[in-house]
Amino acid sequence: MIETLRNAWKIEDLRKKILYTILIIAVFRIGAVIPVPFIDASYLSSMFSDSGNLMGYFNMITGGSFQRATIFALSITPYINASIIIQLLTVAIPPLEKLAQEGPEGQKKIQRIVRYTAIGLSVGLSIAYFFLLKRSGALQFADFSTKSAWLAAIAIIACFAAGAMLIVWLGEQIDKRGIGNGISLLIFAGIVSSGATVVTTAYSYLQLAASGGAYTKYYFLIPLFVVLAVVVTAFVVLMTEAERRIPVQYAKRVVGRKMYGGQSSHIDIKVNMSGVLPIIFASAIMSIPGTIKTLFVTDTTSTLYKVLSVFDYNSLLYAVLYFFLIIGFNYFYVAIQYNPMEIANQLRQNNGAIPGIRSGRPTYEYIAKAISKVTIIGALFLAFVAILPILLARITGVNIALGGTSLLIVVGVALDVARTLETHMVMRHHKGFLDK
Repeated sequence: MIETLRNAWKIEDLRKKILYTILIIAVFRIGAVIPVPFIDASYLSSMFSDSGNLMGYFNMITGGSFQRATIFALSITPYINASIIIQLLTVAIPPLEKLAQEGPEGQKKIQRIVRYTAIGLSVGLSIAYFFLLKRSGALQFADFSTKSAWLAAIAIIACFAAGAMLIVWLGEQIDKRGIGNGISLLIFAGIVSSGATVVTTAYSYLQLAASGGAYTKYYFLIPLFVVLAVVVTAFVVLMTEAERRIPVQYAKRVVGRKMYGGQSSHIDIKVNMSGVLPIIFASAIMSIPGTIKTLFVTDTTSTLYKVLSVFDYNSLLYAVLYFFLIIGFNYFYVAIQYNPMEIANQLRQNNGAIPGIRSGRPTYEYIAKAISKVTIIGALFLAFVAILPILLARITGVNIALGGTSLLIVVGVALDVARTLETHMVMRHHKGFLDK
């Protein structure tokens, strides 16, 4: 990848795109540290001490902006949620499904619907975040009987909502004039920016080891975690790129004096077809008990508090339920995104066939069986990466916040940017038809 970046930098057009992308990311990070007025974010620190609740999840996605209550506190979350909602509704609502099949024009209309949905969600999340700040005592005003207090409340909500939509605009600018997918790159930048927390946490464990006694084990565990992180990253790269290829042979046909078809191709079935969405869905559900406990339960001796504590992030029950939820959501997402019957029908319409498999139902059953096998491998891979930090923290007592979701997003975006750069370089260095 380093060699790819070095070669891309030598091309003036690509160099401008890279610099423009870096500029947009810099603007994004500057906005991530600009505080919203009338808020004292220090009151929120206790809510983010547990990474198993919903606030901890939001804070990870936003790169710490959510905890600091900055203008980019909501980050790209409203847009992501809007995209997921519309994507699921596309399967359930016939008009949206028809739009999705209309090609580029239909996709533009769907994108417009996603944008309007994101605006509504950003306003709703901003209002919810405002009441969270109010309950936490983070607001610098408490009396809502005055007109100035209501104006300040409206200003806070407007800042959060406008910041979320400004991030969407920044991502679209990267799509138009930069390199890679803008939304993904901004999420990538937010996660990478929190990498300093991992380093400082590891350093604090080494300082404890220097005090001697039982803490000397950290001299062994921290280097082991570094080696393990490298190995897991390599494993994630391997599985992200892995795919099952089903060979396809197209029959020859004569039209006039020309012969068409006869080519050999293949159907690519990626091992990780659903990306990080199953982990996001599972994390959202598993964080509900922790969020309820943080926001609404104050009596630590109550039965409800003890029941909700069973679902804490570092508990064994949490890891088991998390594991099976990821597998279930992975199957659900693949089922709504990939239709073996539709793939089989398209092959038959284009005079294509899988060698040794008859057209029609046998082809459908073969593809369905192949997708099912690949799906279980991808589901187990996602579940393993997601629960590995939980198991390591439970076994060793060391938690340096190496989240599986963060790792998958970072690796996926890095590979996507590398592929985009390579595509641009191939386009600019291809040989002419007369070159030898």
